[in-house]
Amino acid sequence: MDRAAVDARIRELIEPFNKKGITITEDTSFANDLEFDSLTVMDFVAEIEDAFDIIISMNQQAEIERYGQLVDAVHKMQAAS
Repeated sequence: MDRAAVDARIRELIEPFNKKGITITEDTSFANDLEFDSLTVMDFVAEIEDAFDIIISMNQQAEIERYGQLVDAVHKMQAAS
């Protein structure tokens, strides 16, 4: 799956979590722009893990602050599996 396809799928998955209807860009911050709390992050990560059949470790989650970083990380994990 190429990065664009990963991006498109994550955009579908993020919709229900994007309560304020923020326009998602590569630089969109989960904490500041989308105001995700820890529970929302856990639910969102679970959706991504299920959709892509990957596991995102707590360390990886802590490093991912922006949407573009998430797409890159998922794309890399997808390519590796």
